[in-house]
Parts: sequence; structure tokens; C-alpha cells
Amino acid sequence: MRQKIRFEKTIKDGILTILESSEVDPGVVMPLHEEAYALEEMAKASSEGVQAFTRLLRRRSFFPSSGLCVKLFENTVEFFKKEKQETITIEYDDAEAFPKEVKFQLEDEDVELDKILEEDGTTDEDEIKEIDSEDDTPRFSPEDISEHEN
Repeated sequence: MRQKIRFEKTIKDGILTILESSEVDPGVVMPLHEEAYALEEMAKASSEGVQAFTRLLRRRSFFPSSGLCVKLFENTVEFFKKEKQETITIEYDDAEAFPKEVKFQLEDEDVELDKILEEDGTTDEDEIKEIDSEDDTPRFSPEDISEHEN
């Protein structure tokens, strides 16, 4: 899921507002959550490092993953230093949290599987006739009182 986290400073009130939005459909972004923080505290935590920033950022109602916290920290360090910059938007894709897939490569030892499949792939005509010779037609009688009725 693609997310947009927007940091907005209200300098005169000393408030930092964090708005979380998510792309619910391609091109359709929906606001999810809004949190308010003390601007001075967040700026101080940002200057102390990622752990202090994460501790202050996380709340019961807004708890970003550690990977997202690191990305938010790295992208907002300069934002908190510049007093005139009032907003910044950070985009995050949840897929960034997962490691890249390792490409599957067939090893020489796995070739035995091919041999087994080749052996099972041949059926004699006599075996086919034997299978087809059985009459699989279900037969019912009026006295049949089984669970499955007609």
C-alpha cells in the first residue's frame, strides 16, 4: 500500500501536524489519520537521533513501522532545521519493507524430478482400455433409502 505522510508546521501556535494518507485505488488518495505534536519537542527529538524521534512520533493511534520511522526521520532532519519550510510530504510503499525475492535457480540435483515426471507420463493403450472398461454409471432403485435421494 502506498502511503503519503505530510508534516505541517504551524509556527505561530508551535504545533506540528502529521497527516497520513493512503492510495486506496490507483490515483485515489484517501486521508487516514491526523496527529498533532509540539513542534519544539519534535525538532529537539529529530536533532537527538532516530531513536528519540521514533519514541516521540509513535503513539497508540499512530504507530508507524520501524522502517517507516527511519525513512520519516531521514527525510525530515533538514525540515526541522529550516524554520521557513512549513510542509513536507514523504511517500512510502509498504513493499519497501520486504526484501527482494531471490531468483529461483534449478540445481543439478533437482533433475531427478524431471526423470520421475517423464516416467509417469507414458500410459499403455491396454491400461487406458482397462480404465475405460468399467461402467461408472450410477444406478438407483425406488427402494433406495440412502441419504442422497433423487
